[in-house]
Amino acid sequence: MNIRDYKSASERRHAIEKKLGLKLTNIGNFTFDENVASSKNCENMIGASQIPLGVAGPLEIRNSKFEIRSYYIPLATTEGALVASISRGAKAISMSGGANSYAFRVGQTRGPVFSVKSIEEQRKLYLWVKENQEKLKKVTEATSKHLKLKKAKVRSLASYSFVRFYFDTGDAMGMNMVTIATQKAVELIEKETGVKCLSVAGNYDIDKKPAWLNFINNRGFKVWSETVLKKEVLQSVLKTTSEKFFEVWLAKCMIGSAMSGSLGFNAQYANIIAAMFIATGQDPAHVVEGSMGITTAKALKNGDLHVSVYLPALIVGTVGGGTGLATQKETLSLLGVAGTGRVEKFAEIIGGAVLAGEISLISSLSEGSLAKAHEKLGRSQK
Repeated sequence: MNIRDYKSASERRHAIEKKLGLKLTNIGNFTFDENVASSKNCENMIGASQIPLGVAGPLEIRNSKFEIRSYYIPLATTEGALVASISRGAKAISMSGGANSYAFRVGQTRGPVFSVKSIEEQRKLYLWVKENQEKLKKVTEATSKHLKLKKAKVRSLASYSFVRFYFDTGDAMGMNMVTIATQKAVELIEKETGVKCLSVAGNYDIDKKPAWLNFINNRGFKVWSETVLKKEVLQSVLKTTSEKFFEVWLAKCMIGSAMSGSLGFNAQYANIIAAMFIATGQDPAHVVEGSMGITTAKALKNGDLHVSVYLPALIVGTVGGGTGLATQKETLSLLGVAGTGRVEKFAEIIGGAVLAGEISLISSLSEGSLAKAHEKLGRSQK
């Protein structure tokens, strides 16, 4: 049986059911447009894999435009206790006056690798890229009206040279867009320098892998979010104190992360980002970059607690890719970020949600209730 011989999801599914002697009733039960999904999101589609969707909140966030709004955070997850935990953090933030969030666009990257014969040829390539930024802008930006080349950086080692291109991709996550643009840049470089490109993606992007390069030089958006939790909120909602929270944060996020060689100095960024990515049609593989980042905590003299998060490489979009599917459009609409002109706002909301998750988990650890919460919420009850 060649699955590609069948034209629709139902035909493929029925063929597999017949061959394997199965009934895939639930996989075949979905509401989004099959033609949309199978044309640009998923090849050989046979149905859909459903994930429970919950909302946490309300979470009050003040964004970079000084707009204050409460959000219900959509989270697609099968991990019991996660939505409840983020809701608790959101409640503590909102009762303390809200969170401040700010996102800065760094740009989507693509990093081809070139084969060079000598140090002299390394320098030739470096100087050409440095002196011909306008040529590169012209050839790359001709590939899409939504794309702008921000900069290009060259690094060389032995017989290899890497060029890291940074692009503004508008409201799209933009990986396909930047790959097409970079291919045109590569062709121009090869033509004018005689240096051969080995691969349009040479891991100097660096895409969907944890790396200090993305931590230090950033990728996509870098996002900050902070709040000052009031002493009485720490006691009534989070059942802890600023001193207890600080001690666990220091031991876990700082010392524990350093001892283990972690690229993330945080409690659980990946949990929140994965659930929000799946809910809103982002590429889940970019959770890798999103899991990196630093949480900080400072106990104040009056008993309040300052907590902040920093996400150095958040890869998101509000148009294109999975955001075009009906259910994902609805979750983006729930946040008020569907469509164009809203991607920075979306990144800032994610920063606030990550902050809520960090606050709740570290508080739970500091009061010793993590296992009890997972026993209550993460296990099925008879």
